[in-house]
Formats: sequence, structure tokens, C-alpha cells
Amino acid sequence: MLFSYNWLQSFFKGKLPEPKKLAELLTLHSFEVEEVKKQDKDWVFDINVTPNRGTDCFSHFGIAREISAFTKLKIKNEKLKIKEDGKTRINDFIDVKVDKGADCPRYTGRVLIRIKVGSSPKYIQERLRSCGVEPINNIVDAANYVMLEIGQPLHAFDLNKISNKKIFVRRAKTGEQINALDDKTYKLNENNLVIADSEKMLAIAGIKGGKDTAIDKNTKDIFIESANFEPSLIRISSQELGLKTDASLRFEHWMDPNMTESAADRLAQLIQEVAGGEIVKNRIDFYPKKILPRKLKLDLEKAESLLGVNLGKKEVINILNSLGLKTKADLTVEIPTWRPDLVQNEDLTEEIGRIYGYKNIESSFPKLALAPAKRNDNISWGDKIKDFLRQAGFTEEYNYSFISRKLGDMAEGGLVELENPFSEEFYYLRPNLLFNLWGNTQYNIKNLNTEQAIKIFELGKVFKKYKGEVIEKKSLSAIMTGKDSFYALKGVIDSLFEKLGISDYYFDEYQATPESTEFNLWDREAMAEIKINGKELGFLGELKLPVLDKNGRDCKIFAFDIDMEALVTECNEEYEYMPISKFPAAIRDIALLVPQDVRVGDILNIINTSENKYIRDVDLFDFYEGPQLPEDRKSLAFHIIFQADDKTLNKQEIDLAMKKITDALEENDDWEVRKSA
Repeated sequence: MLFSYNWLQSFFKGKLPEPKKLAELLTLHSFEVEEVKKQDKDWVFDINVTPNRGTDCFSHFGIAREISAFTKLKIKNEKLKIKEDGKTRINDFIDVKVDKGADCPRYTGRVLIRIKVGSSPKYIQERLRSCGVEPINNIVDAANYVMLEIGQPLHAFDLNKISNKKIFVRRAKTGEQINALDDKTYKLNENNLVIADSEKMLAIAGIKGGKDTAIDKNTKDIFIESANFEPSLIRISSQELGLKTDASLRFEHWMDPNMTESAADRLAQLIQEVAGGEIVKNRIDFYPKKILPRKLKLDLEKAESLLGVNLGKKEVINILNSLGLKTKADLTVEIPTWRPDLVQNEDLTEEIGRIYGYKNIESSFPKLALAPAKRNDNISWGDKIKDFLRQAGFTEEYNYSFISRKLGDMAEGGLVELENPFSEEFYYLRPNLLFNLWGNTQYNIKNLNTEQAIKIFELGKVFKKYKGEVIEKKSLSAIMTGKDSFYALKGVIDSLFEKLGISDYYFDEYQATPESTEFNLWDREAMAEIKINGKELGFLGELKLPVLDKNGRDCKIFAFDIDMEALVTECNEEYEYMPISKFPAAIRDIALLVPQDVRVGDILNIINTSENKYIRDVDLFDFYEGPQLPEDRKSLAFHIIFQADDKTLNKQEIDLAMKKITDALEENDDWEVRKSA
């Protein structure tokens, strides 16, 4: 919104700061000055006034009052002087009827007779042009001038063009039309508030006047309208008609009904100065429900606490009074009706702070006790798990919590269907994380130019329906491609559980239960249950979901799926300290030819129990199935690490331990120890 420097200066007794300095001060006191530019003999400020200050700061006087508060310059106290013609009365010239007080809370009017239409004085034309308004004639210019001066929109009608000297403020009837001052015809409806006489439309209330009662060179008598309209009605009409004016902008932001009287008098005075004529005695004033100033008691202690500075009662009273907020010694503040934005203590505190100057408030640390946030195990352990998997070369995925209808058909029940699905692709809440990870794998294999194994994981919520209730819980899943990925993923789980302080876990053969769902996703011949103390924690194995590479060949994909909430309950930050042996370790290898259905875990159990004194670790390092072996056989090779805490093991001791292990393994008739070293 544009403001004239010379016009602002006219309100003050003293000299305003230079234009650019004034712009800096306005900015420091919470006004955004977008531009300051020289225009002829004036300077123009483009100030972005926030919507909550439209009632008082969409005017030069409102901005001047703000400037006065932070510069301490006094505003001229010029009283309005109205010279009325004692021989005439307004009721003899015009009658006004308002249909609904809610649509028009106040309607004030004055009549001037025997005026002379002509050009405006030079100072009015210059100030209007500075604010982007083109002069028309002394009557219209005076109305625009007063609007820009004090903020109240006004309109002047040619009194002799009003039929039967009656004005009606009412809603338009659907289909009614008005020929507006912009030479356009607007079709109206019941949403539009209008000013009309007994025969025609005179104006679209609060937006635009009509041509039928426009001021022209033959106008002698005028009726001044100074009204207050319901903001929502003006906004609706403005949007429907595509008509935005200076008047509608102000009415949309709510105007103070108590301003209409002084605005009408100020315009009557100015017209008398520039166009002559007599002001008819009395006013038309419809004001059924008066709005009175509110009172608010300022809590000084709270205000100073919010600002972080002790100003003292005297300083606070001076600041509030400088803004036109009458403040008593007990800090009871009378809120004028032109400040509807001030409704609570915090609003008054903001006013005090911005006028005092935020730059004058020194920064300081808050004086309060800061209690540390309560630990959330799900978040804490979740972060550790994600960090570990990222360090292990996995990429974290973030997928939608939905799956398609087609994927849902692959599950075995327990699905939660959306009441209003977005599409076929977002039909169910996801029952597991594997469906979406599978989709990520398909995309990556087809679109990424890499021969490396794909390693991705996700930690998130899954949803299942059980006995009519929706169960929501967190899950941890990962997918890895490659034929040996089963053992690689098992190693990842081993390392992860070690990191989480979990030791009493094991891998067991999958046993289906009546509650089991979705296991048609897994190859049941190549999967294992992850258990702790006999309790199921999750699954590890090969997925049956098909994945094709760029050449159309099948890719094996392996995955693990773990109940995150059950896992967190087993996590432990306590570690038992085990001193590192200062004696060297010895490694021996052993290979077995065993039937296809023999599990690695069974072999590890026999190795560890046959000689548990010196064995530190056993690792599977080779797995082979091929044409050199019988169809029902597979070869497994293990590293066995021996180490003592009190001595260096000699060859005889290690050979004896290996013999015990070999004998224990060969107790199984169909197991063959192929070699040892």
C-alpha cells in the first residue's frame, strides 16, 4: 500500500526523519517497507500492512500514529470544524432504510447543497497521484482523499438523481443489473449487498458506485455515504464479480463502525473547502447496535517475562498511551474500537515490545529447568539398528503404508482394506514390509546398471486384522539378492543381535501354526524361524516372489522379517566384559558331506557340544551343491577357531579336540567327514 511522505509530514508538529531513515524505523517496528522511491517533490513508501492492521493502518493517519509512538513526535491536534446551514434539515432531503442490521451495522450520511464541481486543488491531486489514484473532480477526489487519510471508504451521490429521495440498503434480487462507474454492467444475485432507490441500483455496497447517480459538471446537491458493511458480504461480492477496489479492500478487513460519523464530517468539511456549498444540518445515522471500547487488564509481570526485559510500569503506560490505548495507573487498558486485533495480554505485550524496539532487548538464556526427554526405546534401538544396517551396506527405503489389490490377493488373510481407497494401487494397508521392498527390488534390478547384489531394508509400521480388530505394530525387514544371500543375511542377523546385546537366539525349522499368515511369500523349504527362548521373533529365508533381471532371468531374493516390538524387549545395553586372550588362536577346517535336509544349526550344535573347552567360534565358510555330488547330498565346510586363556595350544591338544568333533559328527551314519586339517 502506497503512502506519501509529505502527507505523513502534514500530521506532525515537528520534522519527520529523512525518508530512508523513516523506512528503517518502520521496519524496526514491525512494518515491512517494500520500497521507498522519489516521486516529483515527494517520497512514496510502499508498505506491506498485515491484514490484522487493516482497520487502523490502511490510512495515512494510522501510519502517522504509529510513527508518533516510536519517534515521540507529537501529532497536530486539529479539531474538525463543521459549519452547518441552520435553515435546512437533512430529513427534508433524503430518507434511508436498511433492511438488515447484520449486513450494514452502521449507515451515516450527510447532504451538501449548492456545491460547484470542478478540479481539485494542486495539493490534493499531488497526494492522490502519489498513492496511485488518478484525480477526477473535486467531489470524487475529496472522497478518495479522506479514505486515504483516515481509512474510511466514502461515496458521493448526485442527490437530484436519487428517485423519490429514498435510499434502500438491501440484498440484490437475482437478475438485477447495475451500470457501474467503470462502464461495465454487472449482473447481481442475493449474495450482493446494494444501495438502491425505489427504481434503480445506485451502487454495489462497499465496492463500486453506479453511473446513474454519478457526480458530473451539472451536479449541485450531493449525498455523502459513510457506511460500515459486513466484511464477508463484501468479500463474496468482490470475488463473484471479479471487482477489487480500494474500498472493498478496506471493508473486507473489517472497518470500525465508530469511524463513519467523523469520516462523513471530514468529507463534508473538505468538500465545502474545495467546492463551496452549504452543509445541511444533522446527519442520517443508522446505528442500532453500538460497539463500545473493551477493557483489558495488563499483567505486567507476565509481559516482562515474555519480553525478557523489565521496563517498569511508567514506561509501559507511556508506550500504550502513545498508541492511543488509554491506560490507567492500575494498568487497565481501554482498547479502542479501531484496534480489534488486541484481544489478550500477549497482544498488548507485542505492542509494548515493538514500540520499545526489539533491538533494545538484549539476548539472554532462559531461566528454567530443562528436564531431559524421557528415553523412547523404540526410537533409540531403531536408530542403532538402522545405523548398523547402513554400515553393513544396506540402503534404507521409505515406502507408502499401502499395497495394491493385486498384492493383497497374494496374502493369506488378515488384510485391512481402506474404506475409501485412493486407487487399485493403494487398496490395503500393508500387512508386511516385504511387498513394497520386493517392488523396490524389481525396479532396481530392471533400471540400475549394476551387477552388485541389491541390499535394502525398511523399518516401519504394518497392519493386520486379527479377530475383527486392527493390530498395528513395527516391523524390520530386509531383502538381498544373490544365490548365497541366505547365509549372508544370517550373518547380518548374527552381527546385529550381537550389537543389540542379544545372545540367546537361535534359528529353527519353520513350524506352521493356525495363526500363521502370508507364508505363501516364502519358500518353506528354504526358510527358518528366528527364536529367542522358544518365542518366535521373525523369519529368514528365500522369497517365492518372482524377480527378473534385464535379460529376463530369474533372480533369487532372500529376506528377513523381524517383529521390531518383540526385538526391542530383548535388546540389552549391558555387556559382560571378557578379557582378550593373550595367547594365539589356531584355526582348523572341517568339511561334511550330508543329506540335503540336514540343517547347519544341527551341525554347529554337535561341534560346540563335543569340545566346548577350547572352541572360540565356528563359521560356515563354504556351501556346495553340484554335479560332482549325489543329488541328495550337499557339502558344508566350517572354520573352527581354538584358543585358550592360559596357554598356547599345542598340536596334540588341537588334534585331540578335532578327533572328538569328528567322532561326534560321524555318529550320524549318513554324515561323512570329508577332510580335516
